Amino acid sequence: MSLRFKVINEAIRRKAVAVNSPEGRPADYFGENVFNNEKMLKYLPKKSYEALLDTMQNGTFLDNGTAESVAAGMKKWAEEKGVTHYTHWFQPLTGGTAEKHDAFIEPDGKGGVVEEFSSKLLIQQEPDASSFPSGGIRNTFEARGYSAWDPTSPAFIVDDTLCIPTIFISYTGETLDYKAPLLKALAAVNRAATDVCHYFDPNVSKVFSYLGWEQEYFLVDEALWAVRPDLVLTGRTLLGHESAKNQQLEDHYFGSIPTRVAAFMKDLEFECLKLGIPLKTRHNEVAPNQFELAPVYEETNLANDHNILLMSIMKKVARRHCFRVLLHEKPFKGINGSGKHNNWSLGTNTGANLLSPGKTPEDKLRFITFIANVMMAVWKHNGLLKASISSATNAHRLGANEAPPAIISIFLGSQISAVLDGIEKGDNTIRMDGKQSLKFDIAHIPELLIDNTDRNRTSPFAFTGNRFEFRAVGSSSNCAGAMIALNTAVAEQLIDFKAAVDAKIAGGAAKENAIMEVVRDYVVKSRAICFDGNNYSDEWKAEAEKRGLDCETSVPLIFDRFLAESTVKMYAATNVLSEKELEARVDVEFETYTKKIQIEARVLGDIASNHIVPVALRYQEILLGKIEKVSRLFPEKLNEIAKADIEMVEKISGHVNKVRELTASLVDARKLANKIVDVREKAIAYHDNVAVLLDEIRYHIDKLELSVDNELWPLPKYRELLFIR
Repeated sequence: MSLRFKVINEAIRRKAVAVNSPEGRPADYFGENVFNNEKMLKYLPKKSYEALLDTMQNGTFLDNGTAESVAAGMKKWAEEKGVTHYTHWFQPLTGGTAEKHDAFIEPDGKGGVVEEFSSKLLIQQEPDASSFPSGGIRNTFEARGYSAWDPTSPAFIVDDTLCIPTIFISYTGETLDYKAPLLKALAAVNRAATDVCHYFDPNVSKVFSYLGWEQEYFLVDEALWAVRPDLVLTGRTLLGHESAKNQQLEDHYFGSIPTRVAAFMKDLEFECLKLGIPLKTRHNEVAPNQFELAPVYEETNLANDHNILLMSIMKKVARRHCFRVLLHEKPFKGINGSGKHNNWSLGTNTGANLLSPGKTPEDKLRFITFIANVMMAVWKHNGLLKASISSATNAHRLGANEAPPAIISIFLGSQISAVLDGIEKGDNTIRMDGKQSLKFDIAHIPELLIDNTDRNRTSPFAFTGNRFEFRAVGSSSNCAGAMIALNTAVAEQLIDFKAAVDAKIAGGAAKENAIMEVVRDYVVKSRAICFDGNNYSDEWKAEAEKRGLDCETSVPLIFDRFLAESTVKMYAATNVLSEKELEARVDVEFETYTKKIQIEARVLGDIASNHIVPVALRYQEILLGKIEKVSRLFPEKLNEIAKADIEMVEKISGHVNKVRELTASLVDARKLANKIVDVREKAIAYHDNVAVLLDEIRYHIDKLELSVDNELWPLPKYRELLFIR
């Protein structure tokens, strides 16, 4: 590390905020900043408490009188915690969160103020809808939009503000966020799955979608981040040669957590546990400076709220420890990127996990029924599921260094695959072994229980024993994007399944036989989506294309799947998204893609022209000065003494000329793309003509990094960024 970077780094690190250790055990402060059941019971009248609880658990309507009582109770609790403001906390199509803070005050008409928080203020607020991405639903001069309280997700306190989770809709009623369609998707899968569950258990009255996310991220020293314009403005390094040592030795994975990082993690967990986010796991990931955390699974809506809240808290806590969190899917070239694995399952109000084999024949039939329906849903909508996780940033990660490829397939494992083979051949007996024991030849090592399926780290959608792990979701993404698509696809499929089974029963078939007939048909039709091998292999890519799976890799073209006839029909039938809302969201996706590539192109052009080329020319000038002195002192031995310097000058000239030439081409390509009016065509132009130049420019800059004097090089290198000191 050059001297000036050392000085900057040490200066910032000395400003690290001392972190107080939490008092007591996690159970003592878990949820202390959440208006949870305990607070509701304390601050609400019994009747209001029961009504709100019924709404949270069963989705029943909450009358205005109860809402008024809830608002009063929330305000009293919040004020006792030192809160002075409230906000409607929502998730616009930016992918992050939004909030407008209002104080608990209203004029009293006498020159003073009174503290007030009514049901009207709790239930709705009016943000400016034109200032958020809307895909053309709202014009600039049509600013009105509404946020509306989601009572199923508890309010919480951050600093001096009461945060109320809400949906966000336009003045004309279209959804402009992630939460509203997610709630609709969860309602759809609840209705459809409950109906199917009645074949097996008439006591089931509700089916819950569960989500357990795993969040991967990088940490870098704030001082080094601050002098990397690419990290500051794009979240990833647009240039930088690989470090001689990175993750080759695999010594970082599950290794001892660095002391500074452990302090950050401890502080982060404390803040999250107070907000009711049940963080449980933390560890080093594969790449240097890469880490992962994961909570206990929760109902999907709450889990999603918690994940997007966590991403905000992480950034705040990291700065206390002189770190910056990188949530970009591929911040560093040549090493693992970061994902957000979404572990998804369905469970009933009776306690059954619909994706667990169970013990009785009826449990096993129910299990295979839901497995077959998930297979059909993923097979029918594999293109949509890929679109739901695609972005300009995730495109760098998919198919590289342990991330699944841009082809959606399902891994089931040998045991379940064998069961499906039997069903396909007409065998109605479902044989599912439980966990098997594994005995070591070491006396003091206890027996291990082995799951009924292995794991496939290359699979984008893998069955892992009692859930599916959607591994292709990007680390910076809102989980709701993938969860809306998946839950809606499964809901549509379960509706079709019930109709098919009911038709066979009406025709005289016994219930179990009718179920098995439809399941067998589904297994045969959807086997193309099942693949238990190496998803990275070229053979699989060719095979996937033969099977008719969606193999498109261009992100803008992948977005077309949002408007496929089958997608539009599915969302309309389940009442999750209208065609107009879909069209708007696709426009937002195209615009976001274009803007991210546009920003990267502008940043790289600036760095190349104003940082790299001048430094390379300065070093070249130093070498030329040396060559000139040698030519004066030893003219007859110039080629012998200065041979290496002459070759270096030629090499630098070659790379500098290519950087200049390609940067000019980059500017021209961007200008041409910017003239395109159609958002889809513009995104395609940025993908085909602009993004491709970024790697070409990077190649020559990275070669210059290896050639130019280290003390002159203007940016921290990978060997400095990737190892926390």
